[in-house]
Amino acid sequence: MSSIKVYYTSVSGSREVKQRQEEVTRILDTYKIKYELIDISVSLKMLQEMKMKVSISKALPPQIFNGQEYCGDFEMFHKAKENKEILKFLKME
Repeated sequence: MSSIKVYYTSVSGSREVKQRQEEVTRILDTYKIKYELIDISVSLKMLQEMKMKVSISKALPPQIFNGQEYCGDFEMFHKAKENKEILKFLKME
């Protein structure tokens, strides 16, 4: 059983970040993939956890994981979607 986790923010002044987050959740819903949303805006600890896991200090949400394994960011997700490789991207096949 996979445990897809999407680090996102419920508070953002960036329309681009909001649109990217919405696209990720819409695609996951389309594929009927269960996922957990982790809101980095609720505490500094969650933001630091996301940045530590991706090893990029300036990482922006959404960041996508399968369990503890890093899948990628929005750009990588979008490329996988274009190539019809979402399940491969999510490390589910």
